[in-house]
Amino acid sequence: MEAKNQSDHEYFRVSGDEILTKIKEIIKEGNATRVIIKNDKDETIIEFPVTIGAVGIVLAPIFAAVGTLAALATKCTIIVEKK
Repeated sequence: MEAKNQSDHEYFRVSGDEILTKIKEIIKEGNATRVIIKNDKDETIIEFPVTIGAVGIVLAPIFAAVGTLAALATKCTIIVEKK
């Protein structure tokens, strides 16, 4: 995993099997407002807001989509917009 940081964005280059773990870690930190996942061609695959107080039931469909993405992706970039 490779990380790059800008003032209000944080970038993580991850492999397919690391995506779901990294997304859960980002949400747990609690300082992200939006998460964008792009493929190696820099095309946006999924983009979703992260709200304060989001519970597992609300995030379950997102985790399912990210899990499916992880099965299909080789390398992705996760962009985290911060508060």
